[in-house]
Amino acid sequence: MSYLDLSIREIHQALVEKKVTPLELTTEALRRAKENTDNAFEFINEENALKEAAALTEPEVDNLLWGIPYVCKDNFSTKDIPTTASSNILNGYVPLFDAAVVEDLKKKHCIMIAKSTLDELAMGGTGTTGHLGKTFNPWDPSHKHMIGGSSCGSAAAVAASIVPFALGSDTGDSVRKPASLAGLVGMKPTWSRISRFGLFPFAPSLDHVGFFTRNAEDSAILLEALSGRDDRDATSSSRPVENYTADMGKPVKGKKIAVIKEIVDSISNKTVREAFDKSLKALEEQGAIINYVNFGMEELESIYATYIVISCAEATSNDANLDGIKFGPFYQGKTYEEVMSNARTKGFSELIKRRFVIGSFALMRENQDVLFLRAQKNRAKLVAKLNEILSANDVIYVPAAPGGAGLFDSNGDKLSDEYLIADNHLALGNFGGLPSITMPLTFVDGLPVGVNFMAAAFNEKELYQIASQYEKLSGLAGLSAVNKKGGNF
Repeated sequence: MSYLDLSIREIHQALVEKKVTPLELTTEALRRAKENTDNAFEFINEENALKEAAALTEPEVDNLLWGIPYVCKDNFSTKDIPTTASSNILNGYVPLFDAAVVEDLKKKHCIMIAKSTLDELAMGGTGTTGHLGKTFNPWDPSHKHMIGGSSCGSAAAVAASIVPFALGSDTGDSVRKPASLAGLVGMKPTWSRISRFGLFPFAPSLDHVGFFTRNAEDSAILLEALSGRDDRDATSSSRPVENYTADMGKPVKGKKIAVIKEIVDSISNKTVREAFDKSLKALEEQGAIINYVNFGMEELESIYATYIVISCAEATSNDANLDGIKFGPFYQGKTYEEVMSNARTKGFSELIKRRFVIGSFALMRENQDVLFLRAQKNRAKLVAKLNEILSANDVIYVPAAPGGAGLFDSNGDKLSDEYLIADNHLALGNFGGLPSITMPLTFVDGLPVGVNFMAAAFNEKELYQIASQYEKLSGLAGLSAVNKKGGNF
């Protein structure tokens, strides 16, 4: 087993003891990245990564992230490194500045080895709409199964054990859903907890910086490193950054865990249901109090439509600068409108065009009341219900997905409760801006599927405490497509 297959703390200890060097880690990570066949990368940052790694000679004992390689989703701005958001309209774009989180990791002397693929402009959940084509799930060498999106490349890089962690963004479930399908820990903290300066905006009221790791402690270490106020992002919180690993060894006795009954009932897969029930029993045996709660079928069935209207409307506005003049390739035309039409026609995929049409339609003056404002009112209603549940419980706990990764050519019933609810409920965390973490649960036909814990705003410390105890019960810490193991559920 390579050092890259270990936890951040274990890698750090090896670096401190000089059993391995940052250059050796980086060289191995780059080799794995170049040999990988999952189409996970937009750009391999080989020259810069090797140069930065070679300059690190004396370990920083108190810096757990020193010398550790990672992968960055290609919708984070990276100075002097191509950043395309997997869209043809941004081919050749090289930013003049780093995103805040990229800066933070540079200060910690982490080594960025690559920019990862995503669904174009982070819109989509399949890992199939980026301009480089499909990104494959490392758990399936035959390349028939999806890994989900939009943070598909980052998920694949960690699942394939190329790096110990990777940055992603989460607007509806874009970190947590791929984490479920890749057997990873996927974290989306409270909205505003991490600066979004330099993250290409999709839907800013829903956008979160997130990340993938292979265990809960690594996730907590990253959150502590990336959190904090940033004056360049007016929405970033000035609340003090906590020690998120401090309570991770504490028991869950007395913790109240809410289970949303309709979400569980919407799942038909017997393996997922049985594994979830076993996990509930294990948590109860540790002293946790399980409370089944009702959310409302009508409310849950409205999640997807509410998300589509709001996200598409915000995306239409935020991506208006991708016009072939300010950004994107220039195509000839007699007027600004003609230049823009040519650039957008050739630069965007059909999915992006459809989403912009939906967003523009929802924002038209005659449609705002019945579409955009109605969706915003429903969002507020859903968030009020979430906060009501969390006022009486410490976390909400549900399966993250109805099953394992789907086939690329599969077409399920998009109007079924299983799709509308079990496949889309993670967007609730984005509606409320609440901290939400996905953890591995079990396997369906050899492919992983996860569970999700969600807590009240800025309650990440308690969320990690409960998630870490769950992780011990599941026996799936350190899981990857390279380090396959059987869990307890």
